[in-house]
Amino acid sequence: MAIVTGTAAGLPPVEYAVAVERYLAASGLADGSRRIYRIALDTWAWALADRPAPTGPERRRARPPVLPLALLDHPDAADRLRAAAARRAADTDPRTLNRELSTLRAAVAWWRARGWLDGDPTAGLLALPLPQPATAAGPLTPEELRALFALRAPLREQALWHLLHESAAAIETVLALDADHLDLPRRRTRPGHATLHWQSGTARLLPLLVAGRATGPLFLTDRRAPAGTPTRDLCPYTGHARLSYRRAAELFTAHSRPLGPDWTLRRLRPGR
Repeated sequence: MAIVTGTAAGLPPVEYAVAVERYLAASGLADGSRRIYRIALDTWAWALADRPAPTGPERRRARPPVLPLALLDHPDAADRLRAAAARRAADTDPRTLNRELSTLRAAVAWWRARGWLDGDPTAGLLALPLPQPATAAGPLTPEELRALFALRAPLREQALWHLLHESAAAIETVLALDADHLDLPRRRTRPGHATLHWQSGTARLLPLLVAGRATGPLFLTDRRAPAGTPTRDLCPYTGHARLSYRRAAELFTAHSRPLGPDWTLRRLRPGR
C-alpha cells in the first residue's frame, strides 16, 4: 500500500530540494530541459548556503547542500543571492547567468503561488546586459570562394556549398530538398517545390550526390538515423537522416578554419 507523505498530500515541502522537484514535476518540461533547470536551481542552493558552487564537470555530479525552503524567506536571502550572482558573473557568460536567474524567478513565483513562500528574494536581481553582437561579415569574395571550392572536402559538402552559392537560397530551404525535387537536366527544382536554379558547379556535383537515389533527403548525415526519425527525413535506401542545419554549419566551420575566421554558411549567399 502506498504511503501518503506530507508532500504528496499537498503540504508545503520543508526542504528546498523537494520544492525543486515538485516544481519540475509540474512544469511540463521535457527530460533534458528539467535536467538543465535542476542544475540551475541547485546552483542557487549553494549560494543560499554561502558556499561556492562546483564548476566544470563536478557541477553536474555534486550533491547540493540540504536547505530548508524557508531560507528563501530569511531577511538576508536577497543579499545572499545578489552576492552569488556577482560571483557567477565573474566566471560565466551573461546569457547563462540570465537563464539561471530566470529559472530561479520562475520557481520562486510558482512556490509563492502555492503559499510556500511569503516574500520574493529574487525581486532585486537584475539581468545582466548582453554584449552587442558583432557586425556580420559580408558575402565571400570571389577569391575566398575559389579557395573554399579548392578544399579537399567530401562530395556532400562541396555540393551543398555550391548549391547555396549558386541558388542564393536560404540554408533551410536547401537542406529541406529531396532527391526527387531536382530537375537535373534543366538545373532547377521541379514545379511544386521551392524554386531554385543553379549553375555549372552544382550541375556537375548533384548527379554524383544522388546517384542511386530517386527519393529521400538530398543531403544526408553520415550515420543511420535513430529510431523515431520522421519518414520525410529518412533515406529509404541507406536509413540515414536528413543533414541538420547545425551539423552542416559545424562541418563548414571545420573545413574552412584554415582559410580564416568568421566563415559561416550564410556568407555563401551572394550579395544582392
